[in-house]
Amino acid sequence: MKTALLIVDMQKVFLDKRKDNADVVGASEYINYTAGKLRTGGHVIVHVKDVEGENDNNRDEYGFISSIDVKPGDIEVRKLKSNAFWETGLEEILRANDVGLVIVSGFAAENCVLFTYNGASERNFRSVILHNGIVGENPSAVSDIYRDRNIISYPAIEFIAETGKSG
Repeated sequence: MKTALLIVDMQKVFLDKRKDNADVVGASEYINYTAGKLRTGGHVIVHVKDVEGENDNNRDEYGFISSIDVKPGDIEVRKLKSNAFWETGLEEILRANDVGLVIVSGFAAENCVLFTYNGASERNFRSVILHNGIVGENPSAVSDIYRDRNIISYPAIEFIAETGKSG
């Protein structure tokens, strides 16, 4: 089985005003490191893009922030709801790629990250939050998420990437 890293809503429209914020910089570094490790192991990287409100006049604003590495072979999923699994085909993409473990990262911890985490669990994927890889609108939201959910950190990710085993 493979592992998928979901990078949720790391977009200019949400984060440009926060781009110098240490939380965004730090989360981007953790996300990029994790994505790089998982790519080398043949795992799945999915960039989730919230397109609610996107139109021809503001399309660039809905692009990913420059501090997130998007590589050829990464998958992009466009969503209109907080849960990236809702009416997007994400579940089918993960099943077609034999994914068993879903690592959720990105923005906003208390909304789209949490709802996507729950969506993965509801669909019987093992789901975890990337430690230090989420950003919240509210400073306490990140610590609340870490306290109440399953999290994963570098040593486990390195093991998964090197052995190809996620369970």
